[in-house]
Amino acid sequence: MKKINIALMALVLIITGCTKPTTPPKPKIKIALALGGGAAKGFAHIGVIKILEQNGIKPVIITGTSAGSIIGSLYASGLTPIQLQQKAMDLKESQVVDLTLSTSGFIKGEYLQNFINSSVGNRPIQNLKIPFGAVATNRDSGATALFRSGNTGQAVRASASVPNVFQPVKIGNGYFVDGGLTQPVPVSAARAMGATFVIAVDISAKPKSGISGIFGTLDQSINIMSQVALNSELKKANIVIKPNLDALSSASFDTRHQAILEGEKAALAALPKIKKALGI
Repeated sequence: MKKINIALMALVLIITGCTKPTTPPKPKIKIALALGGGAAKGFAHIGVIKILEQNGIKPVIITGTSAGSIIGSLYASGLTPIQLQQKAMDLKESQVVDLTLSTSGFIKGEYLQNFINSSVGNRPIQNLKIPFGAVATNRDSGATALFRSGNTGQAVRASASVPNVFQPVKIGNGYFVDGGLTQPVPVSAARAMGATFVIAVDISAKPKSGISGIFGTLDQSINIMSQVALNSELKKANIVIKPNLDALSSASFDTRHQAILEGEKAALAALPKIKKALGI
C-alpha cells in the first residue's frame, strides 16, 4: 500500500511540475466616449469621432452632457462620422431653437427634442445601436440624472436645458435641467455604465467678457457654474482631448466647420497616447 501511495504522489508531482500555471485572460477593455457641453462648439465632437474611428478606436459606451448629448445620441443611433458631419453642416438654428415668452426660460426645447427623435428614427435610448447615457441635473435636488432608457429626444433636451435659458423638462415626477451643472464632461456616468477606459472630450471654455447671443449666454452660464465639477470629472478620465476652440464662437453655428477641424486636430494629437494606453 505504501508503494502505491508513493507512486501516486510521484505521479502527481510529475504532472503538476510539467503543467504550466494558467493565467486568467485579461478583462476586455470597455472604451467609453464622454462628450462634454459647450453650446455650438459641440460640433468639435464630430471631428474627434472621425479621427478615432479612422484609427479603429470605437466606443462601446457613449455618454453626453448638453451639446455632447446631442452629438452622442446621434452617434449612438448608428450614424457614421460622415453622416454626422453632413447633418451638422445642414443644420439650421431655427430647427432646434423655439423661442417663447416665459419666466422659466426663453427656449422651449421642443424643437430640439423633435429634431433628435427624428434623427434617431424615433427610437428610445435603450434601442440605440451603442449604449448611450444622457446626463441631466434634477432641478430640485441638484442630483445628477443619467438617462439610459426612455424618450431619446426628451432626455437630450433635459441634458441641454440651461436654467433660465431653456425651460426645465418634466420627466416622470421630476424636473430636469442641464447636466453641465453636475457633470460638465460625463466621465462618472461612463464609469457607472461599465466603462474601463474613458476618453473625455472637453470643449468648455473659461468664463470671459463680451459674450452675446443665445448660445453664447448658454455656454457662459455653464462655464461659470461648473468649474469645480469639471475638474473633478476630468481627473477620472484615462484620456482627455481638449480641442483649441478659444477663437471660435459658442453663440453661432457659423464656425461649425472650423470646430470640426479643431476636433480632428486635437484627436490626432492625442492618438499616440491613446494607442499606447490601449496597447495598439
